[in-house]
Amino acid sequence: MNRIPGGASISYATGCVLFRMNTREDFEPSVSAAQGDEVVTLVEQAKAGDAHAFEKLMALHQDEIFRLVFFRIRSRMDSEDITQDVFMSAFKYLPQLKESDRFRPWLYRIALNRVHDFHRKNKLLAFFGITDERDQREMPDVEPHRDPSALDGVIRHEFWVRVKQLSKRFSKMEREVFFLRFVDDMNLREIALTLKRSESAVKTHLYRAIRKFKEDSALSDFLEGEWHGGKDQPS
Repeated sequence: MNRIPGGASISYATGCVLFRMNTREDFEPSVSAAQGDEVVTLVEQAKAGDAHAFEKLMALHQDEIFRLVFFRIRSRMDSEDITQDVFMSAFKYLPQLKESDRFRPWLYRIALNRVHDFHRKNKLLAFFGITDERDQREMPDVEPHRDPSALDGVIRHEFWVRVKQLSKRFSKMEREVFFLRFVDDMNLREIALTLKRSESAVKTHLYRAIRKFKEDSALSDFLEGEWHGGKDQPS
C-alpha cells in the first residue's frame, strides 16, 4: 500500500482474466451515465480543494490504472511505483483540467505516458548494457484483474501469451486501441480522448485489430475450448 499527498493510500490487486469479444458490444460505452456524473462531481470538488473527493477518485480508478500499467510492463514493483506517480501527477495538475467529464481519459493518458517513459528508460539502459535487477528477479505469472461484468470467467496464461504474440501483427495504433478497449475496458470516446484521435479513426483501427484477432485460428480454437469445455462453460 502506498500513500500520496493528502494522506490517501493506494492498494493493488492482480488476478486472472477471461478475454471475450462480442462485436456489437465491443463498441458500446463501458461507463454508465450515473458513474460519469459521479466522477464529474468528484472532480469538481477535488479541483476546489476537497482532498476527500480526490481520495474517492483514487478509489474508483486505482485498480484500473494499476492494471493498465501492469499489463504493459509485467513488473508488480515497477507498476506500483508508476501507479503512485500517476496519481501524484493527477493530484498536482488536476486544477488544469478544463473539462471535468474528461477526467478518465486524461488520467489514462498520464498513465500511458509514464509507461512509455518507462520503456524508453529501459531501452536506453539496455543500449548501455545496464539491466535493472528487478527485471531479472520479477517474472509475474498473473494477469490483470478485471470486473467479471467486463470479462467473464478465468483465462489461461497460454492465452495471454498468444494474445501478446498476435499483437505483434498489429500496427502501433491498432495495438494501443485494442488493449485500451479489451484490457482497459474503455469506450470509443474515451480511447479517442486518451490517444487524441477522432472516434472514426479509433473505430477503424479497432475493426482492423479485431479482424486480425478473429483470423488467428489458434486463438479461435482456444476460445472455443474455454467456452465449451465442461465446468468452465459460463451459464
